[in-house]
Amino acid sequence: MIGFFSSLSPIVQTLFASFFTWGMTALGAALVFTTKKVNQKLMDGMLGFAGGVMIAASFWSLLAPAISMAESGPVPGWVPAAVGFMLGGIFLWGADNFLPHLSPSMPPTEAEGVNPQKRKRSTLLVLAITMHNIPEGLAVGVAFGSVATGNPEASIAGALALAIGMGIQNFPEGTSVSMPLRRDGMSRAKSFFLGQLSGAVEPIAAVIGVLAVTVMEPLLPYALSFAAGAMIFVVAEEVIPGSQENGNRDLASMWLMIGFTIMMMLDVALG
Repeated sequence: MIGFFSSLSPIVQTLFASFFTWGMTALGAALVFTTKKVNQKLMDGMLGFAGGVMIAASFWSLLAPAISMAESGPVPGWVPAAVGFMLGGIFLWGADNFLPHLSPSMPPTEAEGVNPQKRKRSTLLVLAITMHNIPEGLAVGVAFGSVATGNPEASIAGALALAIGMGIQNFPEGTSVSMPLRRDGMSRAKSFFLGQLSGAVEPIAAVIGVLAVTVMEPLLPYALSFAAGAMIFVVAEEVIPGSQENGNRDLASMWLMIGFTIMMMLDVALG
């Protein structure tokens, strides 16, 4: 598998990986065809798991390589990591305050962004998960782009590990959109369509990421750190609170630990 990926162009590698992560979102959304309601403990555990994967990926696959890459540059290695990380968080904070959206676990009255009351609940739910998927797509694209630059800190195996981790954590995100829509009375087909649609942004963001770092290689440490900061903002703002607000705090916390451990093992073993 690794040999096959190595023979492909960076953009094709990125498209394969990002279509996989999108496919996992669709697979999660497809649960709507088998049931109208998913056990809340299962959903909270899945969200906790997703948070753990994202935290681990942010460090092992993004921040640590960014610091190593920057150490040979003209500034201390922590500078690009710190700047990129904060810019990623600020970008998501700005999007969070501007883009109308509604987290799946929130009532419609708590929708955020500019004039959210003018949007349908289905639109707000899809926009919320779509916003989360932007940094994930960027992370996958930047990871494959860093391999294309020939940087010794990057490897196809590590980029694949990141894509696998992002795909695993996308499964509950698809479910978290399609299930509330189905409970609201929407048809299974439309609930599935809107649930998987939230992952469609990942291939777009991934291609932007791979093009950016292959064209402007000096930006690579900043780009890796930017994706990490954006993902950590999502985890802190939405994923962890959403997994614990239904009273399943210990369960969600343990699954976060499991998610972190699995992603760490994937990255270290393959990277």
